[in-house]
Amino acid sequence: MSDIRHDWQRDEILALFQLPFNDLLFQAHSVHREHFDPNQVQVSTLLSIKTGACPEDCKYCPQSGHYNTELEKEKLLEVEKVLEEARKAKNSGASRFCMGAAWRHPSEKDMPYVLEMIRGVKALGLESCMTLGMLTAEQTAALAEAGLDYYNHNLDTSPEFYNDIITTRTYADRLETLALVRDAGMKVCSGGIVGMGEAQSDRAGLLQALANLPVHPDSVPINNLVRVEGTPLENEEPLDPFEFIRTIAVARILMPASVVRLSAGREEMNEQMQALAYFAGANSIFYGDKLLTTPNPAASRDMQLFARLGINGKASCSAADVAAGGIAAVDAASAGATGDSKQKLYYNAAAS
Repeated sequence: MSDIRHDWQRDEILALFQLPFNDLLFQAHSVHREHFDPNQVQVSTLLSIKTGACPEDCKYCPQSGHYNTELEKEKLLEVEKVLEEARKAKNSGASRFCMGAAWRHPSEKDMPYVLEMIRGVKALGLESCMTLGMLTAEQTAALAEAGLDYYNHNLDTSPEFYNDIITTRTYADRLETLALVRDAGMKVCSGGIVGMGEAQSDRAGLLQALANLPVHPDSVPINNLVRVEGTPLENEEPLDPFEFIRTIAVARILMPASVVRLSAGREEMNEQMQALAYFAGANSIFYGDKLLTTPNPAASRDMQLFARLGINGKASCSAADVAAGGIAAVDAASAGATGDSKQKLYYNAAAS
């Protein structure tokens, strides 16, 4: 059984990245099989509960108020509207419902509504996940008491490259929020974005920062940059697909028992690339666009691909479930934009 480590060195991680591709995938897939059923993929639904006008200056994000992306801004959704979307998600087979708000941090006046959303989603029998920005100790305690299962807060990139992407929030701020979430008893969802012009050493640095946390994140979203017109990264060269797969594989090796989520950017990946990602250790995907009133077409394509690969979309996908002898059922799948690009890029689940 592969060891759970928290002392990874940068040169060790770079050595993994530089292995021959087949050797790296063999090692990652072997680790994956030790901890998970390789033919199960967790599928989750996502909703933006507050869109745009974010005060942060994250260069990748269409929701930043610093850039003109022609995104239609929305205030915090009413609780009943959120629960209506949660019911739709459950009726379509979802078992986890994730909610994201474009905030630096939630205000005290908004917290009662956020807590009511959590309680309502839980009452429907769904797992709950939120990403709201930075939190105080009091806010994490309130979220936990309301029953929130997961909190997403990404590190985004390596400590060294971070200031090239974001200046309004520090790396230490992000680490502090993760510690507060874990201390409050919630599960941590934290990963990053690749393809932002970073070097391979930065991708290694991101994974090192995640793997050397006191406790590995329960889920690790790996996002491939979605280039949005109006953001500073709109003309960034796409990351080589094999380098993206290497990143998935190294994440699996470093964090053997964490769910590795294939997140934003999937709409630009062909089926072969996604299949390689699943083989390399990705075992979770997202879908969902709050602007759509009909089921997301990407979901049907995901299910078709799953059928061709012999993969089952399931709701819970933890190493503990596998150790106990099975994995329970899940929701459905893809982050980033579909359809009308600018407006439907309203929420990058992984880039929160």
